[in-house]
Amino acid sequence: METLENTLNIKNENKRIGSNFLGILNDLKRRPEDAAKELNVTIAEISLIIKGERKLTPEMVTRAAEIWSINERDFYIIRDDCNFGVKIMTSTNSEKSSRIMDRAGKPYYEYRDTVMSSLAPFRPEWIMELCYVDDNDPKNPNAQWNRGHFMHQFTYFVGDVNFYYLDSDGKKQVAVMNTGDSMYITPFTPHTFTTRSGAKQNGLILALTYGNKLTGDVQQELSAISSELGQEYALDFSSKQHAFSSLLKFHREIGSISINELSQRSNVSERKIEDFENNVSMPSEIELQSLATSLNINTRDLRPNEKIENKVILQCHKEGKDWFYPESKNYKFHDLASSTTLPYSKAFEIDMLSQDDSSLDLEVGLHQYIYNIGNTDVILNWSYNNKQFKEIIHSGDSAYLKPFLQHNFRGSGKLLVLRLGGKITGDSQRELSFVGKRSVKRAINESLQWFDPKNN
Repeated sequence: METLENTLNIKNENKRIGSNFLGILNDLKRRPEDAAKELNVTIAEISLIIKGERKLTPEMVTRAAEIWSINERDFYIIRDDCNFGVKIMTSTNSEKSSRIMDRAGKPYYEYRDTVMSSLAPFRPEWIMELCYVDDNDPKNPNAQWNRGHFMHQFTYFVGDVNFYYLDSDGKKQVAVMNTGDSMYITPFTPHTFTTRSGAKQNGLILALTYGNKLTGDVQQELSAISSELGQEYALDFSSKQHAFSSLLKFHREIGSISINELSQRSNVSERKIEDFENNVSMPSEIELQSLATSLNINTRDLRPNEKIENKVILQCHKEGKDWFYPESKNYKFHDLASSTTLPYSKAFEIDMLSQDDSSLDLEVGLHQYIYNIGNTDVILNWSYNNKQFKEIIHSGDSAYLKPFLQHNFRGSGKLLVLRLGGKITGDSQRELSFVGKRSVKRAINESLQWFDPKNN
């Protein structure tokens, strides 16, 4: 199966590279013959690249980037390492990745990889806490803090673990966590973990870090613009009022619309608009709609988040909700820590309640990370490209599932599940939906030149 997957990888990647190259030519309004002349290659070579029958060489990419003023990375595609829809990492292979991290000259953590995919936004780690503490003092000198990291982090706790973090006021705090508890922290929040003295075994966390909208192209664009200019994109979202004020001013200024002009268009007084932008007051619903219409945007573009949350969200296991899904009650779900600022991030415990393989009763439009936290095997069934597959997920194994994969879990085990949207959520999904299903295949993989030279 591995050899077959490697062969499929090469074929699919070449086809996607060709499709991507054709899309670039269309965007630049270049015919194959134009590209051949400018890149100093034959038309036949360009045609073979578009068909996916010849690789795009680094030399061609470098020349194309130079003469067309586009980024070299635009020619490269995301590698698909999951041609059958699922990728599994066994606990044995996870153990092989073990490495001990010292802090303050002593062993502090044991890290192990769990499943990752080139398609998925998460970077999950199994982390055992090797440092023991004999109190719950947030300033315990044995707790060795990090500096925070760029990734969002969801954490699932196993055993007696102390979680240390800096709160919004920059004060050190400690949360006493136990098996089944969970938390979420925003990027660049300093934190650390230890095992409490008296524990029967070392505390363990499943730290599922993941990028959201700021990683990849967005981070690259910010970096290229420069730190000084790029930081101006970060508006004041410290409160709902400050958020609305920042959004209104931003949209007004990018349209070069004065307060006076906006007042005339919206029939909202200049004084009120000034008060809105100076954090004095908030608009009524009618005023909000009128301002959005006058700026030619949707009201959602001016709405602040309904809830301003802490940078650290803690949830004890007993605080989570339980429910059954679907109507046949094949699963019992238990929700874990989450943030309203990340609506496409969902974390659950799932208990399997059925042995019946007759239906693939799950289909989720998000990337899925699965970890078997129970003591019994779980059977994963799925369908991909009209073929049926089955694999066993043993205790300690982890798996990645592509979005919209029809699947089920069977047995009597327990899974930790993290669902993430990646880049194709929110505004990206809205734009794709606006393009429409009739054109979406070309949006994904361009197959046609933007005009037909034979059709006059």
